[in-house]
Amino acid sequence: MASPAEQLAASVNLSAFSKATDLKKRLWFTLVALVIYRVGTYIPMPGIDPVVLEEFFRQQSRGVLGMVDIFAGGALSRMTIFALSIMPYISASIIVQLMAAVVPKLEALKKEGEAGRAKLNQYTRYLTVALALVQSFALSTGLEHMMGPSGPAVPEPGLIFRFTTTVTLTAGTMFLVWLGEQITSRGVGNGTSLIIFSSIVAGVPSSIAGALELSRTGALSAGSIIFLTAIIMVVIACVVFVERAQRRILVQYPKRQVGNKMFGGEATHLPLKLNSAGVIPPIFASSLLLLPLTLVGFSGADATQDWAQWISTHLGHGRPLFMVLYAALIIFFSFFYTAVVFNPKDTADNLKKYGGFIPGIRPGNNTADYLDYILTRLTVVGAVYMALVCLLPEFLTAEFAIPFYFGGTSLLIVVSVTMDTVARIQAQLIAHQYEGLIKKANLTGKK
Repeated sequence: MASPAEQLAASVNLSAFSKATDLKKRLWFTLVALVIYRVGTYIPMPGIDPVVLEEFFRQQSRGVLGMVDIFAGGALSRMTIFALSIMPYISASIIVQLMAAVVPKLEALKKEGEAGRAKLNQYTRYLTVALALVQSFALSTGLEHMMGPSGPAVPEPGLIFRFTTTVTLTAGTMFLVWLGEQITSRGVGNGTSLIIFSSIVAGVPSSIAGALELSRTGALSAGSIIFLTAIIMVVIACVVFVERAQRRILVQYPKRQVGNKMFGGEATHLPLKLNSAGVIPPIFASSLLLLPLTLVGFSGADATQDWAQWISTHLGHGRPLFMVLYAALIIFFSFFYTAVVFNPKDTADNLKKYGGFIPGIRPGNNTADYLDYILTRLTVVGAVYMALVCLLPEFLTAEFAIPFYFGGTSLLIVVSVTMDTVARIQAQLIAHQYEGLIKKANLTGKK
């Protein structure tokens, strides 16, 4: 039998949406913020020859720079003010969260509640500025070394070009960080995830057009397109199934007497998702692996050096070492981020504090060990699933030379963010309906 919340969710319709004024404002704010971001991906940097840049990226479209450009929404290939996108912020978040797990002072801040999280966010922003400065300076230096059939990419290189490029790209990244925070607080969904989501979705029409053009010229058969479409549908179905899958642990609360009345005695469930980390592991893994490859891709003449050749050869897109490291990082961040978002010890203490217990398990440390055992097994399955989804296009491209335009990481991000955003919208609608019922009840009571 469906719960009251599920019955109420099923009754959500367009009329309820039209009455939810606050939700409509949040949706409009999110839409306007994403439009501002997409407009910014077309504002070019000064001092760069667009013809040479286009020639260079046409050669690198299937390489690592093409993959970086997907997460930047095409801003990197056009070399706009948002060329770095929000990747420095993601890298800074990885570093701060790793340090919070090993540095006692940062770990204490994490346990201080909202004030501690605000302090960690402040550290993350400072580190984002530092990383953006380093990456933008390296990018400006690489642009100065870039040469094409039409000549150099930067007609007038020098200190002024490097300074303006570094400052502009860093300011663009920090603006996106601020915009993502505004979407999270005043819009619908996680701002960082939605920015990456919009970047990936923006490249879907051109990818479809490219596949149809290859089919028209005979480079890609109709059977291959059908095969790719079938794989995409199967991957989407798997992502939806796993992201909604959860293990429900029965929690029992004893009866207690307050005065002459009995309270409690009810049973509920503690839901543990199969993939508690969400899309964070592949995003973190991609940002770490793409950082050295991006610097090598823009190193120009330095690419002939041994270290640059080794990185390009062994850590290139679709290479065995790249896939092994990618899978290892995804699995590592799956366990790491799951440990960050869910602490079995704290959960067991909270259950004990409010009198809840798992049938057959003693409260306290035994409950914490039981939850940790269940969560570890779930995380193993979730991590393997994410690694397989993200490595499938890499394997198809490397072994069978199938041009898999929609990467597994991209599909995972798009489907997961879509489901999360829809769930948040539905929660807003349900909350609006509950508020309407409460207001009606209060008015009826007054009469």
